[in-house]
This record gives sequence, structure tokens and C-alpha cells, in this order.
Amino acid sequence: MIEELITIYKRDLDKLKKEILLFRLGENLWVTTGTITNSAGNLSLHLIGNLNHYIGHHLGNTGYVRDRDSEFENKNIPASKLIADIDDVAEIVEQTLRNISKTDLNARYPEDVLGHKLTTSFMLLHLSSHLSYHLGQINYIRRVLD
Repeated sequence: MIEELITIYKRDLDKLKKEILLFRLGENLWVTTGTITNSAGNLSLHLIGNLNHYIGHHLGNTGYVRDRDSEFENKNIPASKLIADIDDVAEIVEQTLRNISKTDLNARYPEDVLGHKLTTSFMLLHLSSHLSYHLGQINYIRRVLD
């Protein structure tokens, strides 16, 4: 399961970078429209923070300290910085997953998330679907604005 998870995370983080680069106007990364309340840039920051926290901090012992509010408050960060941060978190995700054993996968995840106790394998699957969900939103926002 680890190799499959690595493949999926790498694939979707690569797609995230491509989505950011496909914005014809860089400022549109930070634009919302209609009932869309989160910009593509803020969703990208949210995904970076989410993976750094739930995989890097809890499973990789990176020492990352999450500031979730800033993921939605920060604006106008250059696309090049977002891309670099995505590259960094992709490396953290891959290295962390490569160090997880089958025993670790079946163990209880270190933080109670979603209101109940989870295994690490369940949490990793949940995080992957969370990434995919927001990736779809970013794609939609880009197509609406561009």
C-alpha cells in the first residue's frame, strides 16, 4: 500500500503544481467569484499546511507547526513560492511514507481526527481524498476565472 500511496500523492501534487501554472493571470490565484469563498491560492496553502501537519509533523516528526488560519488569510504569494512549497511537502510525504511499516499503518493515528480514533492507513487514505477534493476545486476555479 505504501508504494501506491506514494504514487497517488506524487501524481496529485504534480497536478496541483500544473494547475497553479495553468492560471493565465497570476493574480487570479487569489480571486474568488460568486459563491466560491476560497481562492485557488488559499486552497493550495491549505493543502500544503494539511500535508505538512498530518503527515510531516505527526508521522515524519518534522516539527512543523501549523497555522491553519493563515492558510486562508495569506494572499498574493508568488506562484513560484507555492510551487517550491509543494515540492517541499511532496518530498516530506514521500520520505515519511517510505519510513512507515505495516505495523505503523495498522496502528492508531497519533491525533483524533474526524471525531474519532483512526488507523494511520485510514488517515493516509483520507488525506489523499482530501487532496483530490481540493485539487478538483482548484481546477474548477481556474476554468471559471480563465
